[in-house]
Amino acid sequence: MAWLSHRQLTRSCLDLNVMSQSPGWAQTQATNFQVINKISHSGGSVQLPESKITIHVPQGHVLPGEVQEVTLKAMLNPPPGLNNNYMTTMSPLIEVLLTNINTKECLSMEMKLSGEVKDNPESQVMTSVFGMVSNKREGPYFKINDCDVNKSLIRMKLQDLKTHFFVIAVAEASALQPTTTSVWDYLDRQITIAVYGPRFIHPSFKVVIVVCCHEDVPPKLPFSDVCKSNKVLPPLVLQLWGKHSFKPEELKDFIVGVDVIGSKFGINHEDKVKQVRHSQLKIGTVLHLPVAISCPRTAEMTPFQLDIQVKESNLSSTASDFQVSSPPAPPIRSEKRQPKNVERKIEIAKTFSIPEEGDPDLPKFKDMPLKLQWYGVALKSVFRQPHVEYLLEYLKGETVALLSRETVRSVGNLKVKEWYIGFLRGRIGLVHCRNIKLIAVDQVMDFNAVQVTTAVLLNNMTRPFKKLTYMYSAIQTLVTQHITSWRDFAAALQYKNQPLDTIKRRYAETDTEKVACILENLKEDCHAERSRKKFLHELMVGLLKMNNVNLVAQLIQNTVILSTAVELGIRWREFAEKMGKLTSAQIAAYETPHRGKDGEVNLQSMWKPAYDFLYSWSLRYGDNYKDMIQELHLILDKMKNPITRHWRLLTGTLITVNCLDIFQETAFPEL
Repeated sequence: MAWLSHRQLTRSCLDLNVMSQSPGWAQTQATNFQVINKISHSGGSVQLPESKITIHVPQGHVLPGEVQEVTLKAMLNPPPGLNNNYMTTMSPLIEVLLTNINTKECLSMEMKLSGEVKDNPESQVMTSVFGMVSNKREGPYFKINDCDVNKSLIRMKLQDLKTHFFVIAVAEASALQPTTTSVWDYLDRQITIAVYGPRFIHPSFKVVIVVCCHEDVPPKLPFSDVCKSNKVLPPLVLQLWGKHSFKPEELKDFIVGVDVIGSKFGINHEDKVKQVRHSQLKIGTVLHLPVAISCPRTAEMTPFQLDIQVKESNLSSTASDFQVSSPPAPPIRSEKRQPKNVERKIEIAKTFSIPEEGDPDLPKFKDMPLKLQWYGVALKSVFRQPHVEYLLEYLKGETVALLSRETVRSVGNLKVKEWYIGFLRGRIGLVHCRNIKLIAVDQVMDFNAVQVTTAVLLNNMTRPFKKLTYMYSAIQTLVTQHITSWRDFAAALQYKNQPLDTIKRRYAETDTEKVACILENLKEDCHAERSRKKFLHELMVGLLKMNNVNLVAQLIQNTVILSTAVELGIRWREFAEKMGKLTSAQIAAYETPHRGKDGEVNLQSMWKPAYDFLYSWSLRYGDNYKDMIQELHLILDKMKNPITRHWRLLTGTLITVNCLDIFQETAFPEL
């Protein structure tokens, strides 16, 4: 139980009762309304996804041969002190991080404003719109002098750059007339209502209605106001179902009415009407209004329309009315959540399977000997006490087979060392380059070890996946997206001789649903009481036998990030300072979404900010998973009392990713 608690909701041991109360429970993932990009001497632009916010890097901004890495992050909640009767924020708060301060040309930023000054003489004279900048989120903020405003578009030149700063656009009134109460009276502003919900609908779940004054809203929303038995569950990541904007004639208190159209789903009575006060919007507050939705457990779950009505508080008129569509029910519903009589009807009526053959053109795995070109003779004997996993031990004069002349790097006792990936006595591991003398294959005299075959290599490559931490929902999404033949998938997982009806938990029509059924069956088989199988290990073996190397690489990258975050725990702060040179304020920003009621992140949840940071950091490597894992290993090695001294799974994974190419070339020679 302590082990499961340490990995809160990241393993695949799903509590279906909790899932029914808070759907999307297994859909947790990191969410960032941000982008990271590298710009060379020739210049370029970086645009924040799902928004009209762009930073332009001119040619010659950095010296030839150098790059500028730009990180943009948008936060809807404004900094304190910028919203009052005379001033209001007109854009999200933009956090900018730069890696190269040796610059020659200034940057410029362009963004769409959430409104514009009214087209009348009084408003035009009394109101000015400009950008503000600060080195800290809390301020103080200073006016950007070089600003160009064209209706709802602002362009700003950013000079005297620091490596980390914040930018925001504001509107300021020089004075208020007797007929005006605030700067809002001089502006044409719109209010946006966005609806967020789970990726799939369930018998009981919550949606969140977000009310703000920004036109752009993020596509995903972390939401942690879900409780069961007075216990706060970890935050969900809700998806954007839809949004709508409207321009009120004047800012007043209003109510948001919510109703379900054409469905057996219903809304709790207390959630049908939500109050919004104009004073909250005036100070830039982003409101989150949770709405509980449920249906009878025996009812069929079908997509529905959510009707949103915006009315003035006196209910006399409707300011806006719109509908958003819900997503469908999940592709898999466990038998435990179906009434038994319904389940029996399905089994009786639909026990036949769709005739379907495996793809004969797919490559078949072959157990072939590796054609190794290089070997090494040990220059000294190496025995380690205690034994270190993934590091080879050998006698002086012994011959070691080398999988490649390429090396990996790892920190030894004092400095970074170069290591070959070698094979000896049935095991693959690292051997220090200085401890062996390279020889060609025709010089080998006494290599009597077990022959290196693709089956032996596969067995060694997948060893780390018996112990790494994984997130089942993320694996399910990737696998169902990439696997096209359910029969080949079943055969690779040793279900070849079993009919689909004995594997699946419900009737599956599409190939995607069949793949999901097989994956769930593998998970349940591996989690059976007496099973020695490990889910992630069995899955990786099967995927490699199908030659799904690209999918394996994505799963490795995701698993390594999560496992490292869990293993670091509270030490992620030290790790972030060493890797990203983050300040204490930046570290606090990563931890803020995960703080409890006491304002602190408890030790069991410390993996969450670690995961968020590692995920953001990994984006810079794109698909280059080898470099990402190598760099991660080196940085962990350089920490005080490095976790890689006792946690060798990352070393094993580094070996795995460097063996993928030779495995694919040998096991599938016809490609």
